[in-house]
Amino acid sequence: MNSHLLSGKEEKYVYCHTRPRKSLGQHFLKDIEVVKSIIRTAKITPDDIVIEVGPGRGILTQELAKQLCPVIAIEIDENLVALLRKNLANYSNISILQSDILQTDIGALLNKFYQTILPYKVVANIPYYITSPILRHFLESNLKPQLMVVMVQKEVGEAIVAQPGQMSPLSVGIQYYGNPTIVTKVPADSFYPRPKVDSVILKIEPYLNPIIPVDDEEKFFRIVHAGFSTPRKQLRNSFSNGMGITPAKAEELLEKAGISAKRRAETLSLKEWYSIYTVT
Repeated sequence: MNSHLLSGKEEKYVYCHTRPRKSLGQHFLKDIEVVKSIIRTAKITPDDIVIEVGPGRGILTQELAKQLCPVIAIEIDENLVALLRKNLANYSNISILQSDILQTDIGALLNKFYQTILPYKVVANIPYYITSPILRHFLESNLKPQLMVVMVQKEVGEAIVAQPGQMSPLSVGIQYYGNPTIVTKVPADSFYPRPKVDSVILKIEPYLNPIIPVDDEEKFFRIVHAGFSTPRKQLRNSFSNGMGITPAKAEELLEKAGISAKRRAETLSLKEWYSIYTVT
């Protein structure tokens, strides 16, 4: 098997021939201990199917393959795809696909490689600049993952797991679909090139069904975004601005939901957003 991916000699080759592309937000993970922590968190077994987004130079891909499970590695950079296919050629359980994950249908992907649609896990070092779109792509899919273990920017991870008092549209959106927890902090020195910020390993356990019984998700998230339209202002004014109604009408709506019009959007829990949804 190709253990040379981790050798100093091969590292020089990879750096020379696969320069990180700023346009794709590439920061290659190089710390094998961090990789092992990701694997432990994901609790990979040979029975799992794993989708890895942005495998980069393949340090995580190779360790996933060693768990003897099927791995679909999706990489948008054609140069990295060529390198991965060369360096990981000895692993029969890895399928490497050049594609944009945001344009990829998950069900069709699984059916293409395994002729069936089976439960799967997402394990990835996600590019910072598309963290939210990638998470939403999987969590909003008709075929949601069993588990997501992803590397994200520390500030983004903290925003995702925030509780009432520090909520944002991002935290509401992720927590609507699953339970996120930060596993551990990952220092910037664990990457090449070194990013300006630290990262975290984030675990998201998707719910079989959302924890609030929303039957119109589009409407629910319109309300959330309206509430956050002027986040520093009181809900009375935020909803007036975001929904195009008078402050008096916004206050009446909030009163029906049992929520003070003087509160701010960041203080609301998911259940309180649902209360507003039910009276709108």
